[in-house]
Amino acid sequence: MHKIEIIPLTGVEREFNENELIVSKTDLTGKLTYGNRLFFNLAGMNEEECLGKQHNIVRHPDMPRCVFDLLWRTLQAGEELFAYVVNRSSNGDHYWVFAHVTPSTDMNGTVNGYHSNRRSPNRTILNESIIPLYKRLLRVEKDDPSPRSGLEKSKAMIADLLAERKQGFNEFMFSLEG
Repeated sequence: MHKIEIIPLTGVEREFNENELIVSKTDLTGKLTYGNRLFFNLAGMNEEECLGKQHNIVRHPDMPRCVFDLLWRTLQAGEELFAYVVNRSSNGDHYWVFAHVTPSTDMNGTVNGYHSNRRSPNRTILNESIIPLYKRLLRVEKDDPSPRSGLEKSKAMIADLLAERKQGFNEFMFSLEG
């Protein structure tokens, strides 16, 4: 099994075709229950190494925690979220995605997990908007001596940005397509 957390970052970006779609599913606690071939290829792991593990097995340390906090709060409210995310492969490479994450329901409408489709991101939006924003958020999170306080400050930055723009997070993500 890969110990992704101890593998140094390579700085090498993996890319995938704009016509390809990464798909994964989790249970209510975020443990992987399904991944398509592209998910496993980009993660650099096989099914046995991923299924039953927390989806954050592919989390990149440069991803602001406040975005994941927003993701979980949104999903637990029964709503979908669109977000740019940088993930880490098992060898230390990384790959950017534009993710659509939504609750999955059973035949009775009860949420029984989460489903995510990810597509290749818009490179211009990444370079001009997302990467600079995420660097600022991450700096706020890491510069604070308290992880909790840093998270609260980065969440406040997002809230202020959205209030200033009079948009929700999903609207903000799509407004960048401009």
